[in-house]
Amino acid sequence: MPEIEAVGIVKRYGGLVANDRVALSVDRGEIHGVMGENGAGKTTLMTILFGLQAPDAGEIRLRGAPVCFRSPLDAMAAGMGMVHQSFKLFASLNVWENIVYGAEPTRGPFIDSRAARAEVAELAERHRLAVDPDAAVGQLSVGVRQRVEILKALYRDARILILDEPTAVLTPPERDALFSVLRRLAAEGRTVLLVTHKLHEAIAVTDRVTILRDGRTVASLRTAETSPREIIGAMTGRNVNLNVEKGPGHLGEPRLTAVDLTVAGAAARPAVDRVSLSVRAGEIVGIAGVAGNGQNELVEALVGLRRPDGGRVEICGVDVSAADVAAHRAAGLAYIPEDRAAVGSALQASAADNLAMGFQRAAPLARGGLVNPGAIAARARGLIRRHAIRIPSERMTVGRLSGGNLQKVVVARELSHESPVLIAEQPTRGLDVGATEYIHERLVAERDNGRAVLLVSAELSEILALSDRVLVMFEGRILDDLAQAQAEEESVGLLMAGRTREAT
Repeated sequence: MPEIEAVGIVKRYGGLVANDRVALSVDRGEIHGVMGENGAGKTTLMTILFGLQAPDAGEIRLRGAPVCFRSPLDAMAAGMGMVHQSFKLFASLNVWENIVYGAEPTRGPFIDSRAARAEVAELAERHRLAVDPDAAVGQLSVGVRQRVEILKALYRDARILILDEPTAVLTPPERDALFSVLRRLAAEGRTVLLVTHKLHEAIAVTDRVTILRDGRTVASLRTAETSPREIIGAMTGRNVNLNVEKGPGHLGEPRLTAVDLTVAGAAARPAVDRVSLSVRAGEIVGIAGVAGNGQNELVEALVGLRRPDGGRVEICGVDVSAADVAAHRAAGLAYIPEDRAAVGSALQASAADNLAMGFQRAAPLARGGLVNPGAIAARARGLIRRHAIRIPSERMTVGRLSGGNLQKVVVARELSHESPVLIAEQPTRGLDVGATEYIHERLVAERDNGRAVLLVSAELSEILALSDRVLVMFEGRILDDLAQAQAEEESVGLLMAGRTREAT
C-alpha cells in the first residue's frame, strides 16, 4: 500500500490549469523525486499535499485512507513535514526559536530555552548542517537560512518529508551530507518527496521519479532503470544539451576591479577581509564558497548596496566606492541579484513595469518626460518570448509568478542592459534544465561579446563549467585564484572548507 497518493488532482487559477488530473504514488521508505520544468505544477502539488491549499478536484490518500487537510497544521499532525523553496521563517527570531516554534520544550509553564538550544545544536551537529542557535535569522545568508529550514523539518521527526529544492544553496559536501540524512530517514521507514531540477541529484539519491509537464503526470520511472536523457525528454518534450559549450576567451582590459575591499561583519571578524579581484572583458570569473563566507557582502559592496569600510571598487575605470546603485549602473554595471523577490523585482508591479526598470526614462519607453505604455508593453512581450517566461500577460503582477519564472524576468531585464560588466548572483537558482541551458548560453555569449562577468553560484558544477577563473572564498578572504584547468571539484571543495593548496 502506498504511503501517500495523489489521485486525479486538479488545481486552477482562473484560466490557468496548474495541476491537470495529476497522479502520484509514493511508497513507505522511498525517496521519490518530483521533477518538471518551471510552471509544470510541482510546487502546486506539494502545497496541496501539505494542506496549504485545497484541490479543485481529486483526493489525497494517506496509507490508503482519503484525507482532507484544512491547513499545514493538519498535515503536520498526520506526520508530514515540508521544507519550502521560499523560506517560512521569522526574521526577528533567532535560529533555535524558529526551529522549535510550535513544539517548544517546556519546564513547567515556561519555554526551556536551554534545552531547546541544546537540542538544536545536537540536531545540527548530527546532520552536519552548521548553524549558530543564537543567530538572528534576519541577519543570516540565504544558504544558512536554508539549513534552518531543513533542521526545522527534521526537528519535528516527520514520517513523510517534502523537500522543495532543498540543495539550492548547499555545497557538494553539504549536499552529500543531506543525501546521507535522507537515506538514513528512508532506511528508518520514513518517506521522502524530493522536488528538484537537478538531474544528478535525482539519479544519485532517488528510488523513483515522477515527472510533470504542463500540469500533467507524464512519466513515473525507476531511477536505476532510466537515464538523464530520458528524464529530460519527459520533462521538456525535446532534446536538451547538458554540456556547457564554451570556446577560449579573448581577454581585454579590466572592467571590474576591487582593491583591498573590506566590509565589517556582525562579529569581530570582517565579513569581507581585504579582498582584491579583477574581472577583464571577455572572461567569466566564478566565486566559489560555502554560504556565509562573505560572498553576499562582497557582492553588495561591488554593486553599491553596501558601502565598503575600506578599499576601492572601480567599474570601467570609474571609482564607485562611495557611490550609490544608480551610479554603479551608470558606470556600466548590470546585476542579477541572489534574492529575486526582495532585491530583484517589485512584486506588486506588472511584468511589463519590472522589465522596463532602468529604461523607463529614455526613448523609446519615454517621450517628453512621460512614459509610453505601448512601448513598455511591446518591449515586455518581446523579452517574454525571447526568455520563454511562462505568464498569461505582461500585465500580470510578478508576485504571482513561480520562483523560476520570476528569476527569468530579472535575468531578461539585466541582460537587456548590455552593460560592460555583469554580476550574476545565483542566476539559475530555481530554474529547470531547459531554462538553465539557456541562461548558461547567454552568460557565455555575454563573455564572448566582450563583457566582464562575475558569477557567484552555490552550484559548484555551474562555477566549474562556466568560469575561466575560479576564486575561492573562505571566512571573508580569497584563498586562491585558479585557472579553469586547475579547478576541479575535489580541490575546490577542500579550499571551500578552508584548506589551502599548501595544506593539501
